[in-house]
Amino acid sequence: MLIRRNRNSRQILIRRIFYVLIPITLASAIVLVPLLMPTKVGQGGVAPLIKGVAPVDSQSANVGLPKRLTIPALNIDAAVAYVGNASDGSMDISPNQDDVAWYKLGPRPGEIGSAVIAGHYGSLRGKFSVFSDLSQLKKGDKLQVQDYKERLVTFVVRESRMYNPTADATDVFNSHDGKIHLNLITCEGAWNNAKESYANRRVVFTDKETP
Repeated sequence: MLIRRNRNSRQILIRRIFYVLIPITLASAIVLVPLLMPTKVGQGGVAPLIKGVAPVDSQSANVGLPKRLTIPALNIDAAVAYVGNASDGSMDISPNQDDVAWYKLGPRPGEIGSAVIAGHYGSLRGKFSVFSDLSQLKKGDKLQVQDYKERLVTFVVRESRMYNPTADATDVFNSHDGKIHLNLITCEGAWNNAKESYANRRVVFTDKETP
């Protein structure tokens, strides 16, 4: 009888654990599945992008690494992440919809050449992404990049242009005029479910403010 009681006790304990784990597992699945599903947040890249650009030499750079981007006209004050190329060769993007991403294989914002910063477009769980209103920037609007030494570089919007995702984007990443530029990139247009991307890319070209 003692052996039978032990077996019954074990069976009862197993059943209790099983009944407790089922609702916990189901509840976890309900919470996690929406987080794993694709979302309509723009990828922010322009393809084809420039490949094989040598990273800036941090030992000789006279401009600090970017920390924050502020755009008063759009009420943007965003942290700056650093990205390189995605697996397909296009510019990568920060996974955070509130952050912007600096293309670390090109110039730093404030160095000669065209620095590039990208940000997400669209909404996620009812919240708009950092560059959802980028198309509203107008010529003459100003923005600033702050580095980790709290130094600020101010840029002025020159023009805003729409690109097809397959268009040549060389002029976004390269400049040969010996001046300092910062170009902002995001997605725009209708969402394509099949391609999981937006139809167009918005690029805002800016120049360093002169005293």
